[in-house]
Amino acid sequence: MKISILKRRTLGEKIFDTVNVIIMLIICFITLYPIWYVLVNSFNDGMDAMRGGIYWWPRKFSLDSYKAVFSSPGILKALGITVAKTVIGTFLHVFFTAMVAYALSKKELLGRKFYMTLGIITLFFSGGLIPYYLLLRNLGFLDKFIVYIIPAMFSFYDAIIFIAFFREIPSSLEEAAKIDGANDFLIFLKVILPVSLPVIATIALYHGVYQWNDYFTGMIFINDPDLQPIQTYLYRIVAQVGSNTAMQAAPGGIITRTVTSQSIKLATMVVTTFPIVCVYPFLQKYFVKGMLIGSIKG
Repeated sequence: MKISILKRRTLGEKIFDTVNVIIMLIICFITLYPIWYVLVNSFNDGMDAMRGGIYWWPRKFSLDSYKAVFSSPGILKALGITVAKTVIGTFLHVFFTAMVAYALSKKELLGRKFYMTLGIITLFFSGGLIPYYLLLRNLGFLDKFIVYIIPAMFSFYDAIIFIAFFREIPSSLEEAAKIDGANDFLIFLKVILPVSLPVIATIALYHGVYQWNDYFTGMIFINDPDLQPIQTYLYRIVAQVGSNTAMQAAPGGIITRTVTSQSIKLATMVVTTFPIVCVYPFLQKYFVKGMLIGSIKG
């Protein structure tokens, strides 16, 4: 006979839980409300929004700001560059970093301690922006699409997460593949990668967000407007000081009674952040699992 005993919570436990819930609700509100504020004002008439007082819902609904944003082929080109560099850059980064990390996870690798020491040093020290710029210039990467891809193909921080995960994979899987005649590359490609989906999704999410949000590379290393990503495009709009100057720099140079420089900024912010926000829910379960495996077990 099973007897279930329900433990009564004390008054102190109830107060503690209530306070925790209130604090978490406050944190959620502080985190989410600025996003909601930007979204609401971006869908409001620009001139009407200048009067203020819009906090929860659009007072005068309008899509003119979004029409102004999408009316220029410049932003569509920038969006295409951003999508391309995010997809290509994330794929190559995950594959190359995982391949290097797989080799470094093997204790029998010749010179492994030396490579690990060099990698750890790079986590704390760097050459600086000027030497980095001169290096990319000498390599011929300036004003080329590959400047978004090749310099970001490897990250030792991400490699550490991969190494911690690979060490938890049973060696019997690799031994069985070797018996079947597979070499190290086939083992990595056919055995290791398929069982590493959680950590792959974690690193892909990390680097995908970085590639999508990166405006600095396009601002420093790219002069060709046809190769600038949408984040650099957004930066140039937000960086405008006067509303007249900002409107002249707005997509298509459109100036109407319902569109202002501020409404253009808000609409562009929504356009640039919406796609990456949509990806998060699909990768969240892999992201959490990969982080736990890479941090606790590592």
